[in-house]
Amino acid sequence: MQVPQDGEDLAGQPWYHGPLSRQKAEALLQQDGDFLVRASGSRGGHPVISCRWRGSALHFEVFRVALRPRPGRPTALFQLEDEQFPSMPALVHSYLTGKRPLSQATGAVVSRPVTRPGPLRRSFSEDTLMDGPARTEPLRVRKWSSSQPADLAHIGRSREDPPGMGASTMPVSALLRSGSEPVLLKAPASLGTINNSLRGSDGQLQAKAPTKPPRTPSLELPDVPERPPTYCELVPRVPSVQGTSPSQSRQETEVPWWEAEEDEEEENRCFTRPQAEIAFCPPDAPSCLLGPQNRPLEPQVLRTLRDLFLEHHPGSTALHLLLVDCQATGLLGVTRDQRGNMGVSSGLELLTLPHGHRLRSELLERHETLTLAGALAVLGCSGPLEERAAAVRGLVELALALRPGAAGDLPGLAAVMGALLMPQVSRLEHTWRHLRRSHTEAALAFEQELKPLMRALDEGAGPCDPGEVALPHVAPVVRLLEGGEEVAGPLEESGERLLRTLHGARQMARLAPKFRKVAAQRLRGFRPNPELSEALTTGFLRRLLWGSRGAGAPHAERFEKFQRVLGVLSLRLEPDR
Repeated sequence: MQVPQDGEDLAGQPWYHGPLSRQKAEALLQQDGDFLVRASGSRGGHPVISCRWRGSALHFEVFRVALRPRPGRPTALFQLEDEQFPSMPALVHSYLTGKRPLSQATGAVVSRPVTRPGPLRRSFSEDTLMDGPARTEPLRVRKWSSSQPADLAHIGRSREDPPGMGASTMPVSALLRSGSEPVLLKAPASLGTINNSLRGSDGQLQAKAPTKPPRTPSLELPDVPERPPTYCELVPRVPSVQGTSPSQSRQETEVPWWEAEEDEEEENRCFTRPQAEIAFCPPDAPSCLLGPQNRPLEPQVLRTLRDLFLEHHPGSTALHLLLVDCQATGLLGVTRDQRGNMGVSSGLELLTLPHGHRLRSELLERHETLTLAGALAVLGCSGPLEERAAAVRGLVELALALRPGAAGDLPGLAAVMGALLMPQVSRLEHTWRHLRRSHTEAALAFEQELKPLMRALDEGAGPCDPGEVALPHVAPVVRLLEGGEEVAGPLEESGERLLRTLHGARQMARLAPKFRKVAAQRLRGFRPNPELSEALTTGFLRRLLWGSRGAGAPHAERFEKFQRVLGVLSLRLEPDR
């Protein structure tokens, strides 16, 4: 393995921008293939590759594999998914010249580095990204035991730090001596930890020997419960140690409910008489974002949600929405008792049957609630025009991540597009003009790709094959069967549209097992953020928009009032001339 040389210093690379926020990095990425490397503040200074691909900004945290220090080899390796590299410059050079995708899930390829405008000041935290023998100083001999207690001045300072540069963990005044006799004043809690690292023997204080590093490389994965996944999902291949099976080297984790395989007998079962009306929306549980009693549109909760969505790139948010939509539709996570009660094995079959009224009603409410919440994300931006245009761009990027061929969540796509096409949002002329000027790619994608796609889906002529689509567009057939939509237009055209909708419903029910497999494949290896998953459920959005008391009001009354609220917000942002 080649050891990184001085020429591979990370700070000397023009594409390395040092500490840089996610928002500032995205502003520098203008075209597909643009990329830069930054030190993420929310990731403890870990290197992150930020790039733009298919109109969306993606962020990939680079895994750092710590090695046992040995002469002639690096102290760490850097990895995305497949190959490991001795330095960050070597990793970037390989993916840049080889035109290889950064991850198999996104297919993102980097081609143009975004150079930083000026020289970079290297900080101590950035040195952790540049492990290599060329930057490793030789250990210096230092006397660590003495008969004088004055050696306590070294406590809290790294052995490798020069004098005066170590950050002591306790004030110097705590170690002042008075007269010829040493006096140790009572120190804060940090002294309690010193007793565990020092031992006294015959008047001497000696440091405990450091713990030996592990024999096997340690790989820090991003799906730890304390660190929710906020970056693109990577599936690194961890090389197994010789003579050790993966089951012995890594504890087996429990399979999530959305990855559990269906019983073959359940898939091939015949129709049985239904026992009860079934719905799949999870019951209201104690919320980690809302209190037991909440008012509508609480400002603190709205700020929390805004920060939560900003932490997740559109691809991750799309997978969260796909997971919640699959559960609400009854495509994934259906129990055996539920199958027995509804007589079929999937909610896609149930919503086409007479006893699927409750499910159809809940899906209609979910679609309309998500649409109102998306519109509120734009109309609730009372700051500068750029903030509102950025919110519109975020919804467009989310719609692109939900479309067929990506996440394939068509109910989620329909809700996001419904928010963008609402009259209260579409009338914001200054906002859309600013979007076309500052975020041209997003504006073109909305006009030339997303709007025609949504029109085709509503007319029953859009893509619906399993593979491209994980969850089909159910809104037209649900509205038709519930009598909430009249097929407009000339008689012949409306009749053809009606037939296409009914044919699509039959195909949807027949292909339900295939859709289930595609959705499970999309979500394989995905570990959701619990707060973001909750924020996308129907129950949470209902309480957020109408409060804990108003959430129980009649459906028509609630939606009519909120439409008026959105109208007032829209006029306040851009009054009529």
